[in-house]
Amino acid sequence: MAKKVLKKELGKGIRALLSNLDDEMQTDAPAVVKELNSSIIEIDIDQVDINPFQPRKDFDPASMEELATSIKTYGLIQPITVRRLAANSYQLISGERRLRASKLAGLQTIPVYIRLANDQELLEMALVENIQRKDLNAIEVAISYQRLMEECSLTHEQLSDRIGKDRSTVTNYTRLLKLPPEIQQSLKRQEMSMGHARALAGIQDVAVQLSVAKNIKEAGLSVRAAEELIRRYQEPSKPKSSEPAANNPYAHVERQLSHTLDAKVKVKQNANAAGGSIVIQFHDMQDFNRIMELIESE
Repeated sequence: MAKKVLKKELGKGIRALLSNLDDEMQTDAPAVVKELNSSIIEIDIDQVDINPFQPRKDFDPASMEELATSIKTYGLIQPITVRRLAANSYQLISGERRLRASKLAGLQTIPVYIRLANDQELLEMALVENIQRKDLNAIEVAISYQRLMEECSLTHEQLSDRIGKDRSTVTNYTRLLKLPPEIQQSLKRQEMSMGHARALAGIQDVAVQLSVAKNIKEAGLSVRAAEELIRRYQEPSKPKSSEPAANNPYAHVERQLSHTLDAKVKVKQNANAAGGSIVIQFHDMQDFNRIMELIESE
């Protein structure tokens, strides 16, 4: 009999359900959750509190103004998601950018999806929502991954299942949080890419990390060029030996040219010993131009 009463209440609309939510949850919780998950309702925008678990902290003012203008013209197309705290009181789960822009646009009400969640579920839902749908920078994604694992007690494997990413992706992002703050800031400002940061994260020496990062920014190195530079930093010094000179009459010339040009040089002799070639390796056009300037200056 109780379920028949619930179905009658659901038929009256979502507002009737919300006005008597606690009783309806005790009567038939699955039906209530299903109704909430499939319904959009307009509520007063001032009834929504910001989510304290929101991982995004920086909102570009120009981008916010553009979104606010769009909302003024077309309305808010994608509802935000909130959880009900009490009658006429809600807390944001996801959509803070849309909420802020809607306030800028002067909206009095806002369309919402209403969810029922405890604090841990709220945190997980907010972080997963942002990771999957928001244009977070790599550091913000890394922080979100780390918080999900720490505050929701998830392993790398469990997190990868939650967000639909490979375990290696989770590991690569969380490793970024071990980089020096200067490099993390450069990554947030998009002065280098995720590929650059991943390469830097593989360096144990902080001084080397900072030195390579400086080269990346000042010389505009590609990821491949940065990886080659790191490889040269990490390559162990080889003891001098007279044996290579005996087998390769051009070993001394190769070493001298390599030192002068800061590039790998190979002298190749033709089979008939009548001539040969000098091969100078370069990483990209910027590296090529650098070598050419050195040659011309000589």
